[in-house]
Amino acid sequence: MGSTKTKSGALGDILIIIAGLFWGSMGIFVRHLNGLGFTSIQVACLRLTMAGLIFAVILLIKDPKGFKINPKDIPLFLALGLVSILFFTCCYFTAIRLMTMSTAAILLYTSPIWVMILAIIFLKEKISLQKAIALVLAFAGCVLVSGFGGKVTLGGILAGLGSGLGYGLYSIFGTFALKKYTPYTVTCYTFLIAGAGSVFVADPADLFSKIANTESIPGLLGFVLLTSVVTAVIPFLLYTLGLNRTTAGKAAVLATIEPVAATLFGVFVMKESIGVIAVLGIFLVLGAIAVLSVKKGHSEPA
Repeated sequence: MGSTKTKSGALGDILIIIAGLFWGSMGIFVRHLNGLGFTSIQVACLRLTMAGLIFAVILLIKDPKGFKINPKDIPLFLALGLVSILFFTCCYFTAIRLMTMSTAAILLYTSPIWVMILAIIFLKEKISLQKAIALVLAFAGCVLVSGFGGKVTLGGILAGLGSGLGYGLYSIFGTFALKKYTPYTVTCYTFLIAGAGSVFVADPADLFSKIANTESIPGLLGFVLLTSVVTAVIPFLLYTLGLNRTTAGKAAVLATIEPVAATLFGVFVMKESIGVIAVLGIFLVLGAIAVLSVKKGHSEPA
């Protein structure tokens, strides 16, 4: 029994790390869509809506009965879609607009701190020394990878902290939802609701006008489909499956592999330069993951 539990936890860790690697590629797709004239919020709308439709098809194939949910749980799914995913996306892109990408990224990755605080309050998780060390290493690594500098505004700071909170809330709300529903049901309703909500904040008239006037609508839709699959469908499904096998606090720290992946994609795909400080940050994040992977002498989850 103990061995099966350990294997399940290890698989959960691997799934979350892979999800972070996929999330790290997001900048490549967002930059291309921005270059076509879409605002960051409109890119988010396209991504969330397409992802919601894909998740619905996946659920239809995997478990048609999974569409049935208890009406009492509708507020939980609204929280997942609107308070977590949509709120996080809008806050993050607002922070990027008001400040530099690096500053916004630093504030986004306060999410493990939010998750651990909320997990202690609502999920009764324990904050172990192992988790605390991993958290400090992960956050320090994210700061070094993202770098310092650029303008800082109060509105930007609040938006950045909001993005970290919204990002972290997915782990909390998701943990409650996974006690009753499969990962396929959770991700499907989360993104359908987030996609529907995003339409109202993306200036729909302007968005549809840009789509209609694009050079190739099938080409655009194909790229949006690819964007949704690579940066939303695959990673969120993997993350939710992983969250079903580990604790919310541990999952949040493991996901900090994302800025490391984003940095590496920037270097090797977009030919961006990388400094010694950023390399040190990458090793700190990897160190945090290594700390969490160390087996302890008792059965308490890391």
